[in-house]
Amino acid sequence: MHATNKPFNIDKRLVYEAYKAVKSNRGAAGVDEQTIEQFEADLSGNLYKIWNRMSSGSYFPPPVRAVPIPKKSGGERILGVPTVADRVAQMVVKQVIEPILEPIFLADSYGYRPNKSALDAVGATRARCWKYDWVLEFDIKGLFDNIDHKLLLRAVRKHITCKWALIYIERWLKAPMVKEDGTTIERNCGTPQGGVVSPILANLFLHYAFDAWMARTHPDLPWCRYADDGLVHCRSEPEAKALKAELQARLAECRLEMHPTKTRIVYCKDDNRRGQYPNVKFDFLGYCFRPRHVRRMRDNVLFGGFNPAVSPAALN
Repeated sequence: MHATNKPFNIDKRLVYEAYKAVKSNRGAAGVDEQTIEQFEADLSGNLYKIWNRMSSGSYFPPPVRAVPIPKKSGGERILGVPTVADRVAQMVVKQVIEPILEPIFLADSYGYRPNKSALDAVGATRARCWKYDWVLEFDIKGLFDNIDHKLLLRAVRKHITCKWALIYIERWLKAPMVKEDGTTIERNCGTPQGGVVSPILANLFLHYAFDAWMARTHPDLPWCRYADDGLVHCRSEPEAKALKAELQARLAECRLEMHPTKTRIVYCKDDNRRGQYPNVKFDFLGYCFRPRHVRRMRDNVLFGGFNPAVSPAALN
């Protein structure tokens, strides 16, 4: 169960539990082209290698495989796919750091967290759109590609004291990426979208870049964030415009960029809200929020509300 002659004391059962989690998530092969089925052909031997190298401090991650996938808005997004063995190693570290980081995350951060879902975020947003007239819809351009390593590691070291977890997180951040044509790309920023530890690291970065900043500077404005997509509910258009400028400056401080075309100010128009404005709808997590006719349950009367339904892009 425990190493007696290794620099780091890593429980073998932790490695086995990590393998089970990786297997349940499936996923493509990495640069070594090894599938999960091939990895399982010598399961005990492969798991022992991971445990032995991580326990001795000699585990160095292989490059991640760059896989382009189409984006809904056009163009391509690059996923970084680790090998099966590396996904197991990353899952070992995730299992160690997640119980430490989860308690510090705020309730309105929904992405990639246990016991939280996109539908939870949609439900909270639906209720808030009835109470607040305006929404600042924002998107962070290339979040996973542009996270600053120095700032991220400062946040990681603030909460994580496990020495071997810190060593391997830093090595994963620096692991190169191999493109489809065989070209190797060295990385000095970002954490590959597709890696096992990347989502929790991105959440930690945005916890300080956005979540905690909002709680500190605008405690009266409710917000909701799912990874790099977020919303802030405002009481007036001038308030939303001022917040947009503030948030743009805040993200720039953290070496991130607000997406110029995906960031908008939206009026949550319904029968009780007067005035004509150009933006009266927004898409969030596969749902389109816009003015809709709905039937009131208590008296069966139709009225104009501001509600979500599946978006045309998600239907397609």
